[in-house]
Amino acid sequence: MRTHHPLPAFLLPLSHGIYAIDTGFERPGFDAAYLIVQEGRAAFIDTGHNAAVPRLLAALEHVGLSVDAVDWVIPTHVHLDHAGGVGLLMQHLPHAQVLIHPRGVRHLIDPSALIAGAEGVYGAEVVQKTYGTVVPVSAERVLASHDGMEVVLGGSRPLLLIDTPGHARHHHCVWDARSHGWFSGDTLGISYREFDGPQGPHSAWIFPSATPVQFDPPALKASIERMMGFGPHWFYLTHFGRVGGHLDHTSRLAMQLLDLTDAYATLASTQAENDLLQGMRHTLITSARSHGATLNEATAAALLRHDIALNAQGLAIWQRQKANESSPQKASPSSFRARASN
Repeated sequence: MRTHHPLPAFLLPLSHGIYAIDTGFERPGFDAAYLIVQEGRAAFIDTGHNAAVPRLLAALEHVGLSVDAVDWVIPTHVHLDHAGGVGLLMQHLPHAQVLIHPRGVRHLIDPSALIAGAEGVYGAEVVQKTYGTVVPVSAERVLASHDGMEVVLGGSRPLLLIDTPGHARHHHCVWDARSHGWFSGDTLGISYREFDGPQGPHSAWIFPSATPVQFDPPALKASIERMMGFGPHWFYLTHFGRVGGHLDHTSRLAMQLLDLTDAYATLASTQAENDLLQGMRHTLITSARSHGATLNEATAAALLRHDIALNAQGLAIWQRQKANESSPQKASPSSFRARASN
């Protein structure tokens, strides 16, 4: 007789055979990977970093599956908080294939450029301490997605992939018709449960992720509008968890994007780094409070510290690229390094 052990705190059962796995990256409730189970077969969507791999493998064991049952590992994009653990995880999954946006294929096979890019933002010491040694994936185990591609899990569950640029050009999202939900990576935005309104994730506060270096607001809004056209019931966010897929999420995000890009256009095209950071902090905290968040300002600022810095950096880079300016006095990826890594 099989003994049923209680699920660990990091494994959150949802519905339709979907489990959210808190990867433990940065802090609890910050970074999620997802496990989809269908007729004895499984897929992971996003993996977190190397340190999350034991949790992903434990999740399989707790739902009664072996490593042989995993058919797909699908990172939404190759940023290391989403895909840093792919190579290490694949060493444990003998039959799985990685399905990645075509722009991300080379980065999984040879992660050196990806690591160098992260080091340019955070510094080499922080990257090594945070992500460890990023393991490459054998080329024969990596499959490029294409817009409108469909794969089937367990013989009966279609997963549709669409190209969703805006946060990054190497981003795709996964539509699960069974749950009527999107695995949206960073495209829809970021929503931390500490900021939820009285209805919990059904009244989630959400804000855009404008991280460097490929932030493109018009493309991002178009991607979100396309996803909303499916009439989703749910969004499965990497940061963090499942939220109700209501249309007001889109309008809130679109308005914030407009506010950020319009209000800070001048600041972002100058070296007024501190003003830009303070403006970003004020905008996000004010938005959270207007939504109904009750956290005090110090707590809210601490929870958003990482996002304030990266959003400011992404916006500055976008404005500089938009203006096609190359002056060394303009904001650059390295100028925010200390704030983004502390």
